[in-house]
Amino acid sequence: MNIYEKLSDIFQETFDNDDIIATPELTANEVEEWDSLSHIRVIVAIEEEFVIKFSISEIVELKNVGEMAALIESKVA
Repeated sequence: MNIYEKLSDIFQETFDNDDIIATPELTANEVEEWDSLSHIRVIVAIEEEFVIKFSISEIVELKNVGEMAALIESKVA
């Protein structure tokens, strides 16, 4: 399973919405349920799934799911 498939699973579970598909262009603004609290839940779920840790500065710099996937890839490599 690739990063985008795992992210899709995380987003679908976090937002209780099976229609969310992780694409490089996807942003939080496009997901109605994605607010600051759910963002924390997403980050924690990603850290647990990939056994990684993000710094606050890394999190605030993310613009879209593509940047998130690239950051994940750099940490698991």
